[in-house]
Amino acid sequence: MATVYKNPSGERAVRQWCSQALVRADFPLTTTIVTTSAGRVALTAAGSGAPRVVLVPGTGFNASAALPWLRALSGRWTTTVVDLPGQPGLSDPYRPRGARLSWYGRVLDEILAVMDVDGAVLVGNSLGAAVVLAAGSPRIAARALVSPAGFIRLGVDPALALASARWLLRPTAGNTRRMLRLFVGPGEEPPRTEVEWMALMAACCRTTLAPPPLPAELLARRAELPCVVGVGEHDRFLPPRRLAPAVRRTMGLDLRVFPGAGHLTTPAHLDRVVALVAEVAEPLVR
Repeated sequence: MATVYKNPSGERAVRQWCSQALVRADFPLTTTIVTTSAGRVALTAAGSGAPRVVLVPGTGFNASAALPWLRALSGRWTTTVVDLPGQPGLSDPYRPRGARLSWYGRVLDEILAVMDVDGAVLVGNSLGAAVVLAAGSPRIAARALVSPAGFIRLGVDPALALASARWLLRPTAGNTRRMLRLFVGPGEEPPRTEVEWMALMAACCRTTLAPPPLPAELLARRAELPCVVGVGEHDRFLPPRRLAPAVRRTMGLDLRVFPGAGHLTTPAHLDRVVALVAEVAEPLVR
């Protein structure tokens, strides 16, 4: 098993940042630690109302960095954010060196069992969407996937590759901001919190390669439950023109495209995420 952190001081810095972000949150939160075969997993919950929504963030993200998502979703439903083990955050730092998606899927199944939640709506973003697809628990009632890994290989154009290399080699606020401008829609500025978090993550954590596409037969099985898929109009990793045919071919679904948005879903576009989740969540309570 490998650890996500470069060294113990980096782990302490990340955990301190995450803990302080949760303390500063301006809406009520409940934090819990559960034990799984992957170690201790941190869960952060807010809101009320059925069905239960479980959010799995993308690569390098966690509840502390996804507080705007939690605020938006918990305004409609009881929502729990999972800090994935092996990702920076408040869960255990270890992850396998190979076959990570199947491992993450099994861990998420365990988490749902420990939470004792049935009829859950799983919401996955980027890597989190691939994890949500890998999970096969009978406790899952529906899935909502935003900028989802797991369907196609993520594309990296030369401008993004250069900006990412500069960010990793010298993770200053300026280099981080310049890179994240390629993650958002034209004319948008990346939120300050994301800039701060991503700079810290590059300084303290080992990078994680983008996950490969999931097997077509697994995706076909996942189409047996209600599922909706959305992506930003300007997503450079997962351009709609490439993602839409794969989603249609593997799951028989039409891709929803969020106008003006990029791969990083900023607070300005979270209303579209809530509307996407509502498509599969609302029928469960009628």
